[in-house]
Amino acid sequence: MMAGALHDFSARLNSGEMCPLSEFRGKVLLIVNVASKCGFTTQYKGLEALYETFAPRGFAVLAFPCDQFGHQEPGTDAEIAAFCRQNFAVTFPLFAKIEVNGPGADPLYRWLREQKGGFLGSRIKWNFTKFLVDRAGIVRGRFAPIVAPERVAQKVSGLL
Repeated sequence: MMAGALHDFSARLNSGEMCPLSEFRGKVLLIVNVASKCGFTTQYKGLEALYETFAPRGFAVLAFPCDQFGHQEPGTDAEIAAFCRQNFAVTFPLFAKIEVNGPGADPLYRWLREQKGGFLGSRIKWNFTKFLVDRAGIVRGRFAPIVAPERVAQKVSGLL
């Protein structure tokens, strides 16, 4: 059964604990599929800057590592967490590695894709696709991997 709203979902954190997304009710979210060995990996820096800037106003970045694109996230959850801390001082929530496309796609990502299709359909095309979700849990935007986090700042601010 597909959940009907963002806050109906739960996801496994990188630490292994389950996290009900209802914990983020009332916050503006940027949900991103990430990878450690991608040309866009440096976007972690921009994502962390967005998080630090807007978190006090009710914003969070939710990062979901995914290895479906060019095998660019080969590490374990522990290795991914260490990489993010050491290289980008990431402090936003990092979830366990998931699939975002195909029969094994995480239910959250099936829902996100259903809410906001991309330029060429609903499939996630690559790492660092971003979904902007408002305080009510409604998907308000989808941004291609080439859209740097800094370019999303004004839209985030507008929802806060």
